[in-house]
Amino acid sequence: MEEYKALEERYSFLSTQLNDVITARKDLSGVIDDVDRQILQLFTDAWRDVEREFPKVFATLFPGGEARLILTDPSDMLTTGIDIEARPPGKRIKRLSLLSGGEKSLTALALLVAIFRARPSPFYVLDEVEAALDDVNLRRLIALLEELKQDSQLIVITHQKPTMDVANVLYGVTMRGDGVTRVISQRMAPEPGPLAPPDAD
Repeated sequence: MEEYKALEERYSFLSTQLNDVITARKDLSGVIDDVDRQILQLFTDAWRDVEREFPKVFATLFPGGEARLILTDPSDMLTTGIDIEARPPGKRIKRLSLLSGGEKSLTALALLVAIFRARPSPFYVLDEVEAALDDVNLRRLIALLEELKQDSQLIVITHQKPTMDVANVLYGVTMRGDGVTRVISQRMAPEPGPLAPPDAD
């Protein structure tokens, strides 16, 4: 009789545990569904905004060119990938992997700036993004950076003089002969134009 009672208590305990697990699983499943819905909505909204901005930015960096973003699996927005089709001026449409190194760099920068436009941030950090660009393409990129500067702060690590020429403040790191590094800063004289800070009056 005692053995039966012990088994009955054990069965009751395990049944309660099982019911708790089933309830927790249902609750977690509901939370996961809610999170998936929110992610889907956020991604879809961001996708539409970036998809709208990307061709405009690409056309700025490649005058006469065109590009678009493509979802690899539009039926499943939670797992889809993104492809880029681009047509630099005078060329046929190609996937990103078939572009030259310079074209890939500019296309990647176009995507980055499209994301910046679609989802603005108070500041951006760019590390030598223009290092491989020639003067013509560098000037086009600088024009985009000047546009971004209107609403955000830019921290740009660069060795390019044209990029430094449009900065408000330059910071440099030098190394003395004894191996000690030194940081120097120089506030640039504001010139009239989009990068000049507003008057303090």
